[in-house]
Amino acid sequence: MRPNGTAEQLEHRRFQALRLLEQGQSPVEVARQLGVDRRSVRRWKAAVKRRGEWALAAQPARGRPPRLRPGQKRVLQRALLLGAQSAGFENDLWTCRRVAQLIQQRFGIRYERTHICRLLHGLGFTPQKPQRRALERDEAAIRQWVQEVWPAIKKKPRA
Repeated sequence: MRPNGTAEQLEHRRFQALRLLEQGQSPVEVARQLGVDRRSVRRWKAAVKRRGEWALAAQPARGRPPRLRPGQKRVLQRALLLGAQSAGFENDLWTCRRVAQLIQQRFGIRYERTHICRLLHGLGFTPQKPQRRALERDEAAIRQWVQEVWPAIKKKPRA
């Protein structure tokens, strides 16, 4: 499990541990002071002994770099918030397939439909299901029925 903090904060903590060890404190004391496991302090000490003190430096994030740049992600987020109809679809429902099409059209980047949900989650979107409603639905008539008819036919609570 990755510890809490940015890469810079974690690096600072490792170098702080190295300074405390150089002052003659034991790994157990250093671990207690910094709020880390004693095994981590010992691992850092061994890494410095093997490769030098820059073994404690923050490492770049591993993995494939994202295909969409941060600016493109912001543009995508704004486009999604405008709705699917503004992007040329017949209704306002965003699906993974539609989002993939939008990314392909706007940025020329092809995403697999299965990866789109991870991308959307990273942008702060969550999956939603549209409510099914009849096209013939009359909202005014429903409101009137709830206000006038329903109170007359519903069971009255006993006193």
